[in-house]
Amino acid sequence: MLHCSAHRTDGQNMDRCMPLLILLLMGRHGLCQQEEVCSKSLINSCDDCIKSGPYCAWCQALNFTKAGEQDAVRCNTRANLISKGCKENEIISPPNKLNIAKNDPLSASENGQVVQMRPQKIDLDLRPGLPVSFNVSFKAAEGHPVDLYYLMDLSYSMKDDLANVKVLGTDLFAALRKITNHARIGFGAFVDKTVLPYTNTNKEKLLKPCDENDQQCQAAFGYRHVLSLTPNKNDFEAEVKKQFISGNLDSPEGSLDAMMQAAVCEDKIGWNSNSTRLIVLTTDAGFHMAGDGKLAGILEPNDEQCHMENNLYVKSTEMDYPSVGQLATQLEKNRIQTIFAVTQNVESVYKELSKMIPKSEVGVLSSDSKNVVELIEKAYYALSSKVTITHDSLPENVRVVYRPICSHGEKSEKQGVCDQVHVGDEVIFEITVTADSCMENEFFTISPRGIKDTLTVTINTTCKCQCDTAGPIVDPHPHCNNSGSISCGICRCNKGHVGQFCNCKIGDKDEHTLRASCQKDNGTECEGRGDCVCGRCECHNTDSGSQYYGPYCECDDDHCEKFQNQQCGGKGKCKCGKCECNPGFEGSACQCKTSDEACRTINNSVCNGRGSCKCNQCECRGGYQRPHCLECPGCTDPCQTKVNCIECLGFESGPFKKNCSEACKTISSKIVEKFPFKSKECKQKDSEGCWMTFKLVQLVGEDNYEAEILKQRECPPPPNFIAIIGGSVAAVALIGILLLMLIKLLLYMKDLKEFRKFENEKKKSKWAEADNPLFQTATTTVANPTFTGGD
Repeated sequence: MLHCSAHRTDGQNMDRCMPLLILLLMGRHGLCQQEEVCSKSLINSCDDCIKSGPYCAWCQALNFTKAGEQDAVRCNTRANLISKGCKENEIISPPNKLNIAKNDPLSASENGQVVQMRPQKIDLDLRPGLPVSFNVSFKAAEGHPVDLYYLMDLSYSMKDDLANVKVLGTDLFAALRKITNHARIGFGAFVDKTVLPYTNTNKEKLLKPCDENDQQCQAAFGYRHVLSLTPNKNDFEAEVKKQFISGNLDSPEGSLDAMMQAAVCEDKIGWNSNSTRLIVLTTDAGFHMAGDGKLAGILEPNDEQCHMENNLYVKSTEMDYPSVGQLATQLEKNRIQTIFAVTQNVESVYKELSKMIPKSEVGVLSSDSKNVVELIEKAYYALSSKVTITHDSLPENVRVVYRPICSHGEKSEKQGVCDQVHVGDEVIFEITVTADSCMENEFFTISPRGIKDTLTVTINTTCKCQCDTAGPIVDPHPHCNNSGSISCGICRCNKGHVGQFCNCKIGDKDEHTLRASCQKDNGTECEGRGDCVCGRCECHNTDSGSQYYGPYCECDDDHCEKFQNQQCGGKGKCKCGKCECNPGFEGSACQCKTSDEACRTINNSVCNGRGSCKCNQCECRGGYQRPHCLECPGCTDPCQTKVNCIECLGFESGPFKKNCSEACKTISSKIVEKFPFKSKECKQKDSEGCWMTFKLVQLVGEDNYEAEILKQRECPPPPNFIAIIGGSVAAVALIGILLLMLIKLLLYMKDLKEFRKFENEKKKSKWAEADNPLFQTATTTVANPTFTGGD
């Protein structure tokens, strides 16, 4: 048995116990574990036992159980079963099995490919919860192929840098030749999405986004793949020299868009499946990320797919930028390591980004990028000197712990990481796998980040017992009353028979009905403490040797409440889970002497009659509070609840007038002219509207009061009916007069308005000067003969 002070799945305490592990082939079986414990609850078969815990074993000896014992006692740790007399060869405890299916040696050539990790395939047959450990070796091969994709920001602020990159090819290839003879390099460029507010969408500005004085300026674009990976430095320099600067509006660039396409467009870029893959990102600005596309009305999330046509990212204006998580996933999935070559002003930004992207480094560019080759060389060695092992497609309920043994046998404190590893150094990772549930043909892969080599781990679990039988199978078996056969040491009854030894013949009865009669409130059969034999419980023995009892084996005398680590405090007996205390003691664990001294009040009552004294403390009823149940903050004020009784006792009126003595028998009262001393007074209205003043003192008990009632009530004077009637009549008359005056005023105002209207119309009229011919006086003209003359 291996015992440790702590059991951690994160590997931080593994070093306390690893020297004691047993080596097996390339790995080691066993793990620093807690003291072996086996839970025996609800165990009915060997299969249940094996599933219940990693350290549980099953004894299949026929006569292992004693009278009154259930078959669950067969399930225990191996050591406990042997101590109880079970022979070693009769104990069933399936071990973990490890088979290394493929283990090619390191650096051995297979179809021209280098092997950097061994083994390559392992098959595990595990018990749920029981860990298994094995070793994985890694050795970085010398001269391993390297693919470097140079991804450059071609916004206007990188104008000086582009001039230096155009003559970079010779130096860059020379640096890569120091690492490997199989180096290839490619080139890509990016700016930003060609929509507002990132880029000026004016037609002329889209074609020439640079300053007017700049003649060499290419049209705005998001990401352009310029050169696929090639071993020819002349091709690299020729293509880069064709590139010109471009431009955009805002400071952040679309670098994440470009990196995503470079990662997922494997065929377009030309990534070698066996090479170390590097992306070198050079920029002097920050980056846009998922969600920024909303500023341009781009709502469709990035789908992490390749969308390149004619070497351009054609979905730039249709899909949002990728998130950092999406980019990190694709870079790791495609085994791409990243070098961020950035200017000092954004160094802190990319260092934070590097923390979220596995296998990435950040270097500071000079203002004109002259140091980029030195930066790449330094970053590459930093990446290649760190070996990080991880897993993929891990099944549910499987745990994996990594414990690296780095160069010179040093153990790393970082789980799954070795630093300062040089080419040719061999490092070992101790890997511990635990399956927490039953599973079949599940698998996952383990691999170093950025390296193609993988280890495939296949997991099956042992959740069923493979029981051995001594000699041929006997059916029926005498041990089972010739009514059943033996399976893993216990009886499997034939149809029509039940019981631990198949000794109950149910005949025409239904077995389910018989078993139901052994269940209390439809619960567990015999409370899990006995066997249901022909519809009655036969109770098992307890761990102390006594026996469970009761119709459903629900009782035992071993599990009562303890006080001072003694059952029933040593002052009583345990009966069916409850303490029966000796005389002079009380309490749930007989922890108290029988006394009510602390519960007595100054009037010699116990808890003021409002509670009971238990363990020399008051347990109050109805909201009253300790120590003596004197006050009840949450109770209704008796000044309000006893009003009707005060009225009938003091003034023989009110709702209880007819049965006052019966309804108010808990109140003793007396009438006083005035109160002898000042204390809390109650003042309430009675049924006649008068104010009663009284005092209540609560006596011993919950509803027992003494009342002092002031003899004189405060009643309001009766109303003056003459004044009320006279006032009402006068008010009505006054209101009538006012209404008449109001009506008269309204009529006057209306007439006045009509008159003024008439006057205005009269002024506007124009009357003729001539007389009306209808009213002219008639006249007659007569010729005067005197003045009639003739010549």
